[in-house]
Amino acid sequence: MTAIAEKTVREIALENPASARVFESLGIDYCCGGKVTLNDACMKANLAPETVLQLLENLKNAAAEAEPEKWVGAPFPELTAHIVGEHHGYVRNNAPLLLALFRKVDARHGSTHREIAAIHDLFMEMHRELVTHMLKEEQVLFPYLCSMDTAVRAGQAPPQPFFGSVQNPIAHMLADHDAAGDAWKRISTLSNGYLPPPDACLTYAALFHGLAEFERDLHRHVHLENNILFPRALEMEKTGE
Repeated sequence: MTAIAEKTVREIALENPASARVFESLGIDYCCGGKVTLNDACMKANLAPETVLQLLENLKNAAAEAEPEKWVGAPFPELTAHIVGEHHGYVRNNAPLLLALFRKVDARHGSTHREIAAIHDLFMEMHRELVTHMLKEEQVLFPYLCSMDTAVRAGQAPPQPFFGSVQNPIAHMLADHDAAGDAWKRISTLSNGYLPPPDACLTYAALFHGLAEFERDLHRHVHLENNILFPRALEMEKTGE
């Protein structure tokens, strides 16, 4: 077994962001579950480590030519603005569209496909929690992280937050991410991996395609926070004191 197999999935995704595409295609959790080694992740997903390693090896040449992962060391104002604009914006723009599709699909297929109602309920609950989660980040956590980053880069002590330590809100954000990840696992299972049934109409297929895209965007969103923003914030608070 090569050394890379003993690295965590998170470490691999940070070293080569293109590897996230491989993990997505194989169903390997690189955001919420990114702290396990690649070998353990393969075992959990019932995949041969050698196969995954070969796919990652195939990325090396492409990764050498790709644009560097600029968010790893980006100032917090830039990184949080990207998260809000790209990913929070995605949720706000696409969730209403999916909810409208749910209503149409449930009206037409709900009597024969009872799983639609269960998926709908899971999505609505996850969406409600995600909206609250994003507001907490935008109104409280992200502004503080930006002020902390600005102060530390200027050689000053970070301001004292009213919540005591960034560990406190970050712990809540991580718990929210885990809950969202669990909800999406159930949605994926109930939808048979977003595979429309044989009698599905075009709206049904569009709904499942939209759900799959929503989950993929959420993975990228959580990756930026769990694996880049939050660890840097915790380290900055520790060293900036």
